[in-house]
Amino acid sequence: MTDRPWSCDTVVALPDATGRSTVLFGKNSDRPAGETQPLRREPARPAGPPLRLAYVTVDDAPAYAHIGSAPFWCWGYEMGVNEHRVAIGNEAVFSLPWAQAVAREKAGESQEPGIVGMELLRLGLERGSTAREALDVMIGLLERYGQWGSAKVGTPHAEGAYDNAFVIADPHEAWVLETIGREWAARRLTSGVASLSNELSIRADADLTSAGLRAAATAAGWPADRPLDVADAFTDPGTPLQVSHIRRRRSHQLLSADAATSAVDIDTMKRVLRDHLEDTFLGGPSFDAARPDFHTVCMHEHPSGFTWGNTAASLIVELSTDGPTTLWWCPVTPCTGVYLPVPLEGIDLPEALARPLPPASFDPRDHQQPAHDPTSVWWQWQHLLDTAKDPRARDFTARAARVRTTFDALERRWSTTLPADAEDPAGRTTFARACLDEARTAATELVREFGTDPAVALDDRWSTPTT
Repeated sequence: MTDRPWSCDTVVALPDATGRSTVLFGKNSDRPAGETQPLRREPARPAGPPLRLAYVTVDDAPAYAHIGSAPFWCWGYEMGVNEHRVAIGNEAVFSLPWAQAVAREKAGESQEPGIVGMELLRLGLERGSTAREALDVMIGLLERYGQWGSAKVGTPHAEGAYDNAFVIADPHEAWVLETIGREWAARRLTSGVASLSNELSIRADADLTSAGLRAAATAAGWPADRPLDVADAFTDPGTPLQVSHIRRRRSHQLLSADAATSAVDIDTMKRVLRDHLEDTFLGGPSFDAARPDFHTVCMHEHPSGFTWGNTAASLIVELSTDGPTTLWWCPVTPCTGVYLPVPLEGIDLPEALARPLPPASFDPRDHQQPAHDPTSVWWQWQHLLDTAKDPRARDFTARAARVRTTFDALERRWSTTLPADAEDPAGRTTFARACLDEARTAATELVREFGTDPAVALDDRWSTPTT
């Protein structure tokens, strides 16, 4: 299938790679084109009544304050950070047990509903004060409730469900958690860099596994007398990996180049997450976002369906025990976007960042494609992308370069003037709001410079909601 949700990339660099007492976390969330992904801030709260998620109800617990980047319909997040500086991002992965569940569902045998991976991610942020604590929360919920259910608007379970992998990081370490139904394997990272994409990556190097993983591998055909290679035992042979493997290797290559001199920084992360295979033998691919030749880390849809969606949002965060924490959040594709500073500590987000607001139902099958909303930050940058790649102009390379000239200058200035006083959250919030206003003005001027109206959708798909 060309529309299988097999994109997303998460990267992490540990202190020896950054050259500081800092862990750097980054993620691109790749979703169906036009699926709005606002930013949400939730305060700390006591436990309340049971939580009704998309398909299951779970017991509530006290929750830490956090910020997450969420598909508009979803209770959970693609990526986020909590008040204890735990950051988590997820990836869709496709295992043999998943493929068997899809086959049963298509044959009319309904599968037991479970937690959606993005919901599991938010639960980890709400309940984990360290990466290891968040890991324990997530595997406990996974083993209790399982995972199954569509995570794509207007799509049945058999076409929109997937297993999940996660990077869970704090200022000291990171964990890679890869799940296979209710089973799981985890690998601890204390040095170097790591990249995760839409494929199982844990081999025989798991530090922790579920009690039933070995038996599940045997049931999947893994020889009983061989050491367990998790990826080899559980990867679904019917799911092509070229769309994820090239991206994973590319992000790791770019990270490793700077890690060799302990020089991974926020600019490194931006370069990775904006990558279109520039400076490779593939030529970039020269890059026309209206007709992308490859699945790249910064992802764009192809009219043929070869690439199935866009990067919907991107996040970079520096996890340190000292000073305030800033999320650098970019709406839509990073190559035409700007990383906006968002303080972890502070008051409510501007409503424009959070639009559309959370829905009453978190089942994606209850929703439809939302329409263009010029008051939404996310839609403003979707409109800028549509303008830059307008097939009538056939000038994406020049327009994208013009966009970068404008936004790179803003990002450089913001990074050097970012308030560093952790005791002044109001001042940092004021700074972030000023940056947002400046970015929105610049985006509006760019769209008008390219000859389009900021209030009118260029793509007919965004003109009115569709089923």
